[in-house]
Formats: sequence, structure tokens, C-alpha cells
Amino acid sequence: MEKGYKPEQLANIVKGKLIQRFSSAIIEHIVLDSRKLIYPAQSVFFALKGARRDGHQFITDLYDRGVKTFIVNDIPENDLSEANFIKVKDTVQALQLLVAFHRKSFNIPVIGITGSNGKTIVKEWLYQLLQPDFSICRSPRSYNSQTGVPLSVWQLSDFHDLAIFEAGISQPDEMGNLQKIIAPTIGIFTNIGKAHSEGFLNIRHKINEKLKLFAHTEVIIFRRDYLDINECILTVKAQMKRADPDFEGFHTFCWSMENPEADVCIKSIEKKPSHTYIQLEHNGAHFIFSIPFIDDASIENAIHCWLVLRFMKIDPEIIAQRMPGLNRVAMRLEMNDAINNCSLINDSYNSDINSLTIALDFLSQQKQHPHKTLILSDILQSGLSDEKLYRDVANLMSSKGVTRFIGIGPAISRQHQLFVINDNISASFFLSTEEFLKSFSGDQYHDETILLKGARKFEFEQISKYLIQKAHETILEVDLNALLHNLTVFQSQLGSQTKIMVMVKAFSYGSGSFEIANALQFHKIDYLAVAYSDEGIELRKAGINLPIMIMNPEQQSFEGIIQYHLEPELYSLRLLKQFQQTIAFSSKPFPEGYPVHLELETGMNRLGIGAENVEELLQLLTANKSLRVKSVFTHLAGSEDPLLDEFSRIQINRFQKLSEKIVRQLPYPVLRHVLNSAGIIRFPEAHFDMVRLGIGLYGIDSTNKIQHQLRNVSTLKTTISQIKKIRAEETVGYGRKGMALTDLMVATVGIGYADGLSRNLSIGKGKMMVRGVLTPIIGNINMDMAMIDITAVPEAEEGDEVIVFGDMLPVQKLAEWAGTIPYEVLSTISRRVKRVYFQE
Repeated sequence: MEKGYKPEQLANIVKGKLIQRFSSAIIEHIVLDSRKLIYPAQSVFFALKGARRDGHQFITDLYDRGVKTFIVNDIPENDLSEANFIKVKDTVQALQLLVAFHRKSFNIPVIGITGSNGKTIVKEWLYQLLQPDFSICRSPRSYNSQTGVPLSVWQLSDFHDLAIFEAGISQPDEMGNLQKIIAPTIGIFTNIGKAHSEGFLNIRHKINEKLKLFAHTEVIIFRRDYLDINECILTVKAQMKRADPDFEGFHTFCWSMENPEADVCIKSIEKKPSHTYIQLEHNGAHFIFSIPFIDDASIENAIHCWLVLRFMKIDPEIIAQRMPGLNRVAMRLEMNDAINNCSLINDSYNSDINSLTIALDFLSQQKQHPHKTLILSDILQSGLSDEKLYRDVANLMSSKGVTRFIGIGPAISRQHQLFVINDNISASFFLSTEEFLKSFSGDQYHDETILLKGARKFEFEQISKYLIQKAHETILEVDLNALLHNLTVFQSQLGSQTKIMVMVKAFSYGSGSFEIANALQFHKIDYLAVAYSDEGIELRKAGINLPIMIMNPEQQSFEGIIQYHLEPELYSLRLLKQFQQTIAFSSKPFPEGYPVHLELETGMNRLGIGAENVEELLQLLTANKSLRVKSVFTHLAGSEDPLLDEFSRIQINRFQKLSEKIVRQLPYPVLRHVLNSAGIIRFPEAHFDMVRLGIGLYGIDSTNKIQHQLRNVSTLKTTISQIKKIRAEETVGYGRKGMALTDLMVATVGIGYADGLSRNLSIGKGKMMVRGVLTPIIGNINMDMAMIDITAVPEAEEGDEVIVFGDMLPVQKLAEWAGTIPYEVLSTISRRVKRVYFQE
């Protein structure tokens, strides 16, 4: 069945009321995010209400852009006479009702996957293994939430004969909704862990909630060694039998490494350097297959896949032929520096229309370059005719602002005429990657963002080698998903009206400037703040149009501040008078007054206007209306320290009194803010109108109250350049400070103090992680290198990855060893260290 619903049908399906009807357009697309609109006339917008943002506020903008059908809680007051409005009690529930109705139109096998880890890997591997036999609809990446699952299932079309969807929950009573939408016929429970456990009573409660996905499946596939999962499944089955004596029970198909009563018994696992051989027994027969991975998680995921294929009656010999060809799943979009001041988004191992949409959304977020290039291979096995498929690709590309298109492959080349859309897009085509590389010239690419998107068979990694900016092998990986997760955690601590100013000074605490700002702008943060005007100017040149506060403006920077419409912090009457004078001589008119921010002195004794100067301040502001105060604020001297709480509250009270005096005298609204990351957590009574989020965004909670909720954002890694055997009493490095007491294996790694690795970590004070093992630094850290003792890691090899800090080795630990604070560790990472940004 093709998607296509008239407004009257939609209203009936979602149990809503068609309040206003104008257009009879057939609805084929769902829009939840106004930034991801592609087909306005054929789309319905669900105005979802979140904790901080209400989708209803984007209705007028979408209407102006061509959307004419809306499902809402409240009808807009302004006149949108050419729109269809369907009013419902709950727009999320309406979304789920629509997609559940759509799902009922398909009588095909549907695999539903839940668990704590491995859901996306199992889904993608099943897709790889079953693609030769089926036309498969699957979740894009990890779309497994209350809104992600409906978007996944909505993709179902009449050419699909198998679907694979994953489902995740973070609190009770969510899975029942997802079950109605997915309605799986085959269930996979991967494993259970502690992630997202805050809302559950215990691990069994969490398992039972996840099991609701499988209420009507034919079979549940799981590992019997997970005793909690096994016992919960047996209990649920017994409960269903008691409730309905005629219930014959769903089937279970389980495997085990320990229990001989499992349906499939793992007889042996043999790990080789690059492959693992797995031997198993099922129904008295023995089978063996290999996978090109050696880690335990991949082995478990592969065995789950084997059981699914056997349940679907795929011949064991065919399974054994396909398993060695499993590819590592690219879970993220990576952005690197590229040649000639370009940025490269590398997604070169996966090409389908849904992942292309996600990648183009990421491309459209990037504002650092005026031009955007898409290099795309043939999209394989889409289920659509080439003409329909590539027409959709062309429209999608055009809607995302692509200015140059390069198509590679025979199918896309045959449809070249579809990409002649307008004069703003240039298009060229090549039959193969080899043909493209023969004509490649680096001079053709300058100051642009390039998205590389290819099916694996086209080997686009060859193209990335030509485009990537060569740099030494020390890199800082920045996880944009983790950054936005941390933003959400802090938002959950605030009232819906409290704004957030994010500190992106000091190169965003070492994480990069416009890349971080781009992500924050895309997610509609309220304010940014930087230390100096040149940082703000750099952001403006990169396409950041959010309000930006300059915390340390200097008189010589005023002209640049005005030219790029930055907002200075004025911390003294002298500075205020100087800026008023500059505005007076400016050629630009500011009828409402130029936006500025006032810092008040309340006890930090660093910068700020004191209580004794407030009267004069007000006289200056009221006598000369060239300035408009956007906010007044102060800094707490010890917001993270409980021993300083009394003084912090004194500061807050001083600020309350001083700011009220200012706000009362000004004839327009003024924001007030006091708190940094630690203060947000520890002083909820002082959130005022805005807070300033800094180090907390990067996953560091100096209060240690919500550290368990935050995710690590940055991983600093390098590689082993050389390994040497050092004999007892020999020394390592300058000054002969590294003395070997016994024979050692020493690795030289490509990072030094010029990269930001503190010399305080020398001579064993600091450690790095190699293959999961902490290895001490030996001798003095050099400018470009350091040496580590890897005697405890005999399997280590030259070229191995070395973690300086990251998930398993927190930056807080590195700071502790160095005798400093995480702020310093992060902000002193040299700009010569290559930043790699990735987003799931």
C-alpha cells in the first residue's frame, strides 16, 4: 500500500476533529521538525509539545513554506485560511495512531529488536545478511524512540516484503505504544544493562517493560545465559497462560555458551588475529561459520543474527557464506578538515535514501562554508524505479542547499537529466570511482563542505584519502550527539522559560568553535558567549547568527563588534562611556539602542560594576538611549564548593537587589543571570531568566551530582609510533629521567606538550590507555612525543590506538594526575591537533 491520506481520513485515524479544511492534498510525508521539510504540499506537520519547545510556534513558518495540513492541540490565532487543521488531545499519541494504522496495512514479517546494547548493529547486520532475499524496510540509524519509531515504520511501502525495526525506552509505560506501531512477528532481545535505568525499580522491571514489545510475536530470540531475561520471559509466558488457558504460548529460540538445554549451544569460539570461528549445535547438527571481528560484542551480535536466519529457514550453508562478509557498521557521520580549507563529512560506507536524508540534514547544519558539495554513488536495492529514486534524491539535494553534485555509478549517470534543477547547482557524473579519481584535481575544491556518501562496493574510502587534510595522527574526537545529550540534561533542570547562554570561549573548551556553535544554532540555543571579539567575528563569518556576548571587549575592538553585530559585556563605567561614544559616531542607525550586557560586582572582585556606581550607571543609560541592556549578570566565586555556599547566597542576594534597581528603571525587559554549570545544579532558586552553561556541556559536572547522567564529549587519542625493548638500568628520553628498573617494552606515541599534554604528567604521574590497559608515562614528555611503558600489554603493536582521555579514561582523572582542573586540560589542547566531529 502506498502512503496517501486525505485530511478527512487523517482526522478519523488520529481520532481528531477537522476544525478547518481548505486543501484536499494527499498526505505522504510526516514532518516533526520544521528544519527537515522537503515536500511541503504532501506533508502533515505534527505540532509536538516538548519540555522547552512547542511545535505550535513553528506553524506559521511552515505554512509560509507551503505546508497546508497540521495536527495540533491548539488552533493558531493568526489567519491561516488556506490550511487544514486537525485538533487532537495529544499530538504524540496522534502520530502513533496514524503510523499504527499504516502498519496494519502490511502483512509481512517484521523483526523487532530491543535490549540495552547492540540493537543497531544487529539490525544493520540482518539487513546485510537478508538483503539478497528481501526488499527490506529498516529503522534509519538508531531511530528507536517514541517519535523515532513512528518515523521508521512510516517508511513501509508496497514493495517491502520484510521490515526490521529497533525500539528503546527510557521509562515505564513507553513500550506498549511502540508495540502497536511495530507489531513485530519476530522478536530479538539483545541483552540488558544499566543504561537508561533511572526510571525503573530494578533490572527485572526494566526487562518486563521491554518485553511488552513482543506481546504478539511468533518467537523471541535471546541469549539464555542472561538469567534475568530468561526468567522474565518464562514468567511472562506463564502469566499469559494463566490469563488465557487456550494460549499456546509464543515460541522461544535461545542460545547459550553454558546451558545444554538451550535451543542452540555454542560449542567453541576460536579467535584469530582478524576473524573469529564459531561452532554451534542445533537439533543435533553441528555448524560452523566465521565473522571478520574478534570482540565479544560482535560475536554475540552475530550469533543473534544466525538464529534469526535459521528461524527464517535460510540454508545454513548460505548463512556460512554470508557471515564472513559482514561489514563494520558506520554508526556515525564524521566531519574532518579537508584540503584547501574544506570540511569533509565522511559517510562512505552506507547509501540508501533514508541515511542520505540524515546525512544531508547534517550537511545543511554546516554554515562555515558558502558552498556544499554532495558526492553520491548509486543507491542499491531501494525497491523504487531509478527514475523515481533519483528524482527524490534530486529534490532532496535541492532542498538542502547543495550547490554541486557529483554522481558516481551507472544507474545514477543514466538519470543525469533529473539533476538539472536550476542554475545554482552544477552536476557531473562518472561511471565508477576509478573514472572519478582519474579526473580528480584538488584545485577543484575550495572553501566548501563536502558530503561523501557511497555504497560500500564503490570504495569511496579511496576518494576520502584524496580529500582529507593530512595531519599528524593525534586527534580529538568530538561527539556531537553526546554534547546535545548533555544540553538536554541541563535543560531538564530548568523551567521552560529559562534561557540558556552557552559558553564557547577558548575554542569551545578545546572542542572547536564554529562546529560546536553550528550544532547549538541548529538546536535553537538562546545565546552564545565568547571571551574576545575575534572569536565572535570568526563565528559570524562561519554563518552563526545567534546572539553572541563578548565577555572581554576592548576599545580597539568596538568597530568590529558593531560591524558583526556582537554584544559586548560592559563591566565598568569607563567601558560603557567609551562604547556610547563609539555608537554616537557609528554610521549605522540603532533606533532601539545597541544591545549590551552589564556585569555587576557582587564579591568575585574580578570585573564588574559595583553597588556604588549603580546610580551613575542608571543616569548614563537613561540620559543616553544609544544602548539597550539585554542582560545584567554576575559571577559566583565558588558555585561548585559547598564550603562557600553561604558566600554564594550572599552574592545572589546582592545581585538580586542591584539588578532589581536596574531593571525597574529601564523601560524594556532585561534578562538576569548568575549561574554557571555547577550553579545550575546547586542553586535552582537562582536560575533567574537565563543560565550560563559551560564545562557541563562537555560532560563534566564539578558538583558530581549529575555526572552519571552526562556523556563524555571529547576523546583525545594518538598512535604508537615505535616499540622498543629497554633493558634494566637503561634510560628513556631527555634528562635520563626514565630509568628502567627491569627490562621494559616502551612505546613512543605521537603527542607532546606542544599538543597540550602537560609536562606535569611526566615520570609516571600520568597514564594512557592501550588496548584497555592503563600504561604509565615513562621519562619526560617531549614537545611532540611521549613514551609509555607497555610491558603489561605484550600484544600491543606499532600503529595501535592510544587513548589519552575519553570514555574509559575520564579527563577528570588526567587533570587529577596533572594537578590541575579539567578546564585547563581541555582548553590547552593545541589547534594543531586535528578535530574530528561525529554525529550518529
